[in-house]
Amino acid sequence: MAFANQMNRRQFLTGSASLGGLALAGCTSTAEPDTDVVLPRATSNYALMYGPVRDERFPIPAVDISRVPKQYYRRQVAYRGPEAPGTIVVDTRTFYLYLVESDRRAMRYGVGLGRAGFEWSGRARVAWKQAWPKWTPPDSMIRRQPELEKWSVRNGGMPPGLNNPLGARALYIFQGNVDTLYRIHGTPEYWTIGKAVSSGCVRMMNQDVIHLYGRVPTNAKIVVT
Repeated sequence: MAFANQMNRRQFLTGSASLGGLALAGCTSTAEPDTDVVLPRATSNYALMYGPVRDERFPIPAVDISRVPKQYYRRQVAYRGPEAPGTIVVDTRTFYLYLVESDRRAMRYGVGLGRAGFEWSGRARVAWKQAWPKWTPPDSMIRRQPELEKWSVRNGGMPPGLNNPLGARALYIFQGNVDTLYRIHGTPEYWTIGKAVSSGCVRMMNQDVIHLYGRVPTNAKIVVT
């Protein structure tokens, strides 16, 4: 999924650059589990957390967690920032996404980022959520990779499935009623979590994006720094 070159998101959200220093610096967690981390610590429990998901439209295979750095496993952490519970905060510097909870805590997820993931910052909302979405590569991507024309919007896009670049869930980010073309979505390429990849917005392990999707209502606020 690549939305780069479709829109200059920094120009789109005029004045959003002032948010670059927003207190995700105040979104604190420790490198090693301590009393602020309340999810299971044992590798066997993480293996269960990222195990196969069989009750889905397309059953999802287990993640090989040895291929994902441990700091990017889902965990609950302390939160010192100003955002209200229910807000999604994406810190593109650290490859973390936070869902702010009550009691000064947040659920933290590791993410991967592509060009589009670095090109937009500011405040917006989750306007639409989709389970097992279609994928329609933008024309700019098709010009670089003509073989993707078969999945263009003109041809109906790529059907949902395990190999679809949007994965099991997608959250579509709007400012007002205008699509920013920014997405938070699953990926079958879990080994790219914590990395900058060639294309895409914010990608999560399918098990994590399902977990997030079930906790975020439509119109939830999102802050990207």
